[in-house]
Amino acid sequence: MMLWFRPATMSTLLLPLLLLLSIVFMLGQCMSREEKVKLRNQVVEMFDHAYSNYMDHAYPADELMPLTCRGRVRGLEPSRGDVDDALGKFSLTLIDTLDTLVLLNKTTEFEAAVRRVLRDVRLDNDIVVSVFETNIRVLGGLLGGHSMAVMLKDGGHHMQWYQDELLHMAKDLGLRLLPAFNTSSGLPFPRVNLKYGVRGPLSRTGTETDTCTACAGTIILEFAALSRFTGDPVFEVHARRALDFLWEKRQRNSNLVGTTINIHSGEWVRRDSGVGAGIDSYYEYLLKAYILLGDDLFLQRFNIHYASIMKYISQPPLLLDVHIHKPLLPARTWMDSLLAFFPGLQVLKGDIRPAIETHEMLYQVTKKHNFLPEAFTTDFRVHWAQHPLRPEFAESTYFLFKATRDPYYLEVGRTVLDNLNRFARVPCGFAAMKDVRTGSHEDRMDSFFLAEMFKYLFLLFAEEEDLPFNVEDYIFTTEAHLLPLSLSTAPRTPTHPANATAPSLPHLSTSVRSLWSQEELDDSNFDWTCPNTRLLFPDPAFPRNLRDPIRSAVDKSCPRPTIQREPGMGGPPLRAQDFMANNPEHLELLRRMGVTLIHLKDGRVQLVQHAAQAVSAVAAEDGMRFMQEMMELSSQQQKEQLPPRAVQIVSHPFFGRVVLTAGPAQFGTDLSKSITGVRGFVTVAEPYSGCAELGNAAFVQGRIALMQRGQCMFAEKARHIMKAGAIGGIVIDDNEGSSSDTAPLFQMAGDGRNTDDVTLPLLFLFYKEGNILLEALKEYREVEVLLSDKARDRGSDTQEEEDCSTDQTSPAPDAALDQSHVSPMDESAPNNKAVTPEEDAGPAIKQNREPEMESAEDKDSSSKSVESMMADWQEDLEAFQQMEKDEL
Repeated sequence: MMLWFRPATMSTLLLPLLLLLSIVFMLGQCMSREEKVKLRNQVVEMFDHAYSNYMDHAYPADELMPLTCRGRVRGLEPSRGDVDDALGKFSLTLIDTLDTLVLLNKTTEFEAAVRRVLRDVRLDNDIVVSVFETNIRVLGGLLGGHSMAVMLKDGGHHMQWYQDELLHMAKDLGLRLLPAFNTSSGLPFPRVNLKYGVRGPLSRTGTETDTCTACAGTIILEFAALSRFTGDPVFEVHARRALDFLWEKRQRNSNLVGTTINIHSGEWVRRDSGVGAGIDSYYEYLLKAYILLGDDLFLQRFNIHYASIMKYISQPPLLLDVHIHKPLLPARTWMDSLLAFFPGLQVLKGDIRPAIETHEMLYQVTKKHNFLPEAFTTDFRVHWAQHPLRPEFAESTYFLFKATRDPYYLEVGRTVLDNLNRFARVPCGFAAMKDVRTGSHEDRMDSFFLAEMFKYLFLLFAEEEDLPFNVEDYIFTTEAHLLPLSLSTAPRTPTHPANATAPSLPHLSTSVRSLWSQEELDDSNFDWTCPNTRLLFPDPAFPRNLRDPIRSAVDKSCPRPTIQREPGMGGPPLRAQDFMANNPEHLELLRRMGVTLIHLKDGRVQLVQHAAQAVSAVAAEDGMRFMQEMMELSSQQQKEQLPPRAVQIVSHPFFGRVVLTAGPAQFGTDLSKSITGVRGFVTVAEPYSGCAELGNAAFVQGRIALMQRGQCMFAEKARHIMKAGAIGGIVIDDNEGSSSDTAPLFQMAGDGRNTDDVTLPLLFLFYKEGNILLEALKEYREVEVLLSDKARDRGSDTQEEEDCSTDQTSPAPDAALDQSHVSPMDESAPNNKAVTPEEDAGPAIKQNREPEMESAEDKDSSSKSVESMMADWQEDLEAFQQMEKDEL
């Protein structure tokens, strides 16, 4: 769990908290075959309930409206915006469900459904549809149906009349999607008219400029399969071209991609990067394209992306979006439910440990709210309350069971089934949840519910003999459609010559991909193999040992028995609000409670508790209580947010064009309520720490005091300089190299006591920004600054400039600072700052603003030392300007 906590002497506040509790209990017993059969049959019954109601009350409409028992026909129902772009008047749910029927042993129903599709479905409707949704649901559904029909026909008992009719429909649809790819970049338009294409006078589309990364990058499986099935390479060529362009446009330093891209210029429109909505299946299709097609290029790209995901986005058990140009800068403090697919993808990758951890976090959130909310915060509260019956969590549950054979995941599947029946089942099907908190429904049953949910749940409880075919011979698309791995031997795209790489199977628990070359096995080879998880993790308790701490972190409401404290424990237990990481006594108390303070290589701090390492059961209880208090303290601090402040150097030769981003304090003068801010000359306090009565009080009086971070509380520093007559204070970080360019910004809290006596403003500068101010003071002796909530326009400083030497010229108006670079953080992004009661606190979430540099025309030869320190900020200025426009 992520905590925004500032321990003393730490340089960052991002605290991913894993309560690693060593709780001993018996291994769960394997689920009996009878129980699995019962649950498997329940899945089939639930599918029948959903499918039959669609056929009885909705067909040939695209989807069922389960509350009103009628079909959803686009244009006849009120528009739901982009959601309706999936509807094309092509009986979407029936096509999406074709291969599910076969997997659930409903061969007769499948044959009837195929005949209906061939008889009733038209693909030349004058309607604008989503290229992405139509590809994965309709084209994928037709290809999956074709694969099943061919398999059944080859079996000699069913579908003997079939002559590739579904494949012909799939090619017709593929040709209707191709006009969307007619762009200079090769990225498809997000929408296409099935009858008139794009940009035509009747198409009503083709004016869009942006598309999501997943929308452009989730084409290769269906289009390559279509090319391999038909022998026409045009589809695979276009899909590869789109993937190649996305790869070329990745951010080269972070190797991440943004969420939204301009299809013409290739510029990133939204530069936040994660594994959820907008990007998710792009990563999925890189790995699965390698598995299906056997092209090493896809695996190479996936491995590079995956390494960056694990370096920047993965904070086990959380997966948090970051900015592609500043990957240490979190883009938001909540997660969307679409990322629930990622543990399943990690299983395919062979990275089981983080898959188990993230899945367990998702499961605990599911148990907390009955379903995964569409978005939830890092402390597992609801952010968006809807739940449209998404299948991604069930998908990851199935893959983890396949990888570990741990019966725990069967119980997870039982929970999913029970919640669907208890909360989503209605007389005419299953209704999406409008609000998981209240249990209210939405008149909606998306096609993916039948295409995916029941596939994964059936496979979870089924034995091999229950399946009509070997699923190891197929790869699941992102819509869970089944494409045969034999396509890897079909004719390939001419522009990509065949290679000798053997394709991987999709289920890693029973297959190990071997390299063609006989190399010595080493760790690097795991990038090119599918490791057998039974060999990697022979201990059946391994998954459980990873899950237990996550469960404890999410569920904080467990009652604890009242116990007597042992003698020698030194009085009452340590409370989170009193903890200081530079206090040796506190660190010793943590040790006795089994809590370890870990300094990560990226500067973060991790608190880990091993209950078994506590000196006693009582101490272990104290440690658990301390960790929970720390979570609650962090949650409370996140609610007390203040925007960043500005330190603007207004004296010669800067004249307001140098603005330093500063962290605010939660006490003292509120600069946001001051029209003019606080202006004065700066001077260094003596002692520099500001932790004792100042020896240069006479010189500090009427000025803004500069102090170094450390040795005492922020509030104590403020009181000392206020006693000396200062009008403001600036605390400069003592952590050499820290900068708002790379470290999250934070705000300073009080010392736990009443701070109403502090009546001056106090701001915080990181080392790099503070050193700019110190160097300016060293160079010019008299440096005047303005402390304010935002930078002031240069126009208000003409008098000071006139007082300067006559060889100085007034800057042009456009040389004034662009105030957008220091505007407050986007308040729509929740919980994006943290506070610290300790003085030696580190930064939390970095402000996405960049200070303006002094214009070249106004450079003064005597200020080169200052300017040289600021030069390396220039590179990322453009990226930060774009970030200001992002809607996170």
